[in-house]
Amino acid sequence: MTRLDSRARTRAELAETLAGKGVPDDVAERVLDRLQEIGLVDDADFAERWTARRHESKGLSRRALAEELRRKGVDSRVVQEAVSAVSDDDEVRAATRLAVARLRAGAGVDEQRLTRRVLGALGRKGYGSEVAWTALRRAREELGEGSDDTWT
Repeated sequence: MTRLDSRARTRAELAETLAGKGVPDDVAERVLDRLQEIGLVDDADFAERWTARRHESKGLSRRALAEELRRKGVDSRVVQEAVSAVSDDDEVRAATRLAVARLRAGAGVDEQRLTRRVLGALGRKGYGSEVAWTALRRAREELGEGSDDTWT
């Protein structure tokens, strides 16, 4: 199985794989250029698909998605374009889904402790405080609990 069989890869990921196998840099560059030329390597397409999939499946924020793409060696301009497809509303909806799940999982836990847990979980997904609090309020409303005025 080759590196492109399981999922799409960035140019940087493939360059790292080739370097790890001892392929000379000039040969690796030619191979990568050819793969890019025939459309098997396309960092912009990779970033767009990665962003959509990870935002939907993992509920990651734009900030977290951008960090993942940077770690994969995607150019910062391409990263910015890809994550800009996630709107503010998309982020709040995803954060609210996560908050609802955390609130349900924490049934019976002290309200302030549960609030800290939910906000912490959203923070680890890359959401800032404003989005996290908005999502928490919306999640509580969705669950019929009202908003948490104790902390706001």
